[in-house]
Amino acid sequence: MLALRATPRLANKSLPKVCVSTGPQQQHGTFFEFRTYCIHPCQNAAFLSLTNEKIHLRTAHSELVGYWSVEYGGLNQVFHIWKYDSYSQRAGVRAALARDSDWMEQYISKAMAMLTSQNNEVTYVVPWSKIQQPPKEVHVLWWYEGADQRAAARHKAHGDPRVVAAVRESVTYLDSQQSKLMFPTPFSPLN
Repeated sequence: MLALRATPRLANKSLPKVCVSTGPQQQHGTFFEFRTYCIHPCQNAAFLSLTNEKIHLRTAHSELVGYWSVEYGGLNQVFHIWKYDSYSQRAGVRAALARDSDWMEQYISKAMAMLTSQNNEVTYVVPWSKIQQPPKEVHVLWWYEGADQRAAARHKAHGDPRVVAAVRESVTYLDSQQSKLMFPTPFSPLN
């Protein structure tokens, strides 16, 4: 199981929209594309089955980091992460996929009709973190054995005065926040 928390935005709209970091910088072009697909409720099982059967057509083009089904925080959704070495590599992968007749005919032509929307965003691994198998933390992803373990960990954290103080201080900077509870699909490299 994986819990995802979106990065908060600043509540003060008058602040500049430029972010400056004084810490370690991303030293290479590697980035991760987070993709969220919303599926027609009556098509959820069919979409997951089709993807399980045809994901090899997609992974032939670039590296899949993980693929999850969202349990809480967005029903009938899947969330997946793809790794790219550069934006030009991603552009090349997208062009190659558009030319791949097996991908287009066996997957895209069927899957697109099952979706209600798609969303993607780009993210980088912070310099002091590495993507590893659970139970390591990954960027904004937290690993749990199950929903009960997540609930127990959050309950314990809410009793920790350091966590309470940090939340009290940081909440003034939040405009919005999202949480999703996700379970890995059978074909997810991280599960």
